[in-house]
Amino acid sequence: MPPMLDDRQLVARAQGGDPEAFSQLVERHQTMVYRLALGKTGSPQDAEEVTQTAFLKAWQGLRTFQGKAAFSTWLYRLTANAAVDLLRRRREPALSLDDPDLPPIPDQAPSPEELSMAAERRRLLWQAIDQLPESHRLPLVLRELEGLSYREIARALDLEEGTVKSRLARGRLMLRQQLLESGTFYPTQAAEAPAGKGGRRK
Repeated sequence: MPPMLDDRQLVARAQGGDPEAFSQLVERHQTMVYRLALGKTGSPQDAEEVTQTAFLKAWQGLRTFQGKAAFSTWLYRLTANAAVDLLRRRREPALSLDDPDLPPIPDQAPSPEELSMAAERRRLLWQAIDQLPESHRLPLVLRELEGLSYREIARALDLEEGTVKSRLARGRLMLRQQLLESGTFYPTQAAEAPAGKGGRRK
């Protein structure tokens, strides 16, 4: 197998039943996945579990992966979801919904229209993000959606912090331009999108 196949070529081979191609994908992305998992869980042991879960889900879902997003973006989402699931299991107590001592929970669910609008906004935003070059997309996702620090992003992607900052600046400009050209967002919204989780870290 040629040593310099890109992700799309490796995915196609893996979907065709080539385990070596998937092994190359794992080798290529395992450091990033582990560091993402470690940043979200704060535990090396949990990060290893999340990493294994993410790659297992990637292997199981590979045949349905259509390539609309980059493999790295899809893998990132699997990792984030696996970390959230693990933390939820570890940190939330199991409570019976029939427990009479539980306080009533007010119904604050959004309306179907609000849910539909939010889903469409997320779809369009991810569509714009997925169109960015991978070198700019990954730092942007890690910074704006996950709130990682410049240092954490540099470690996850094996880059210098200065390179991370320059790619972030360029990525924001590219994303903003795509959002404006789509006519979906007003300039003020585009400047703020995508919204990060909580506070920023330097």
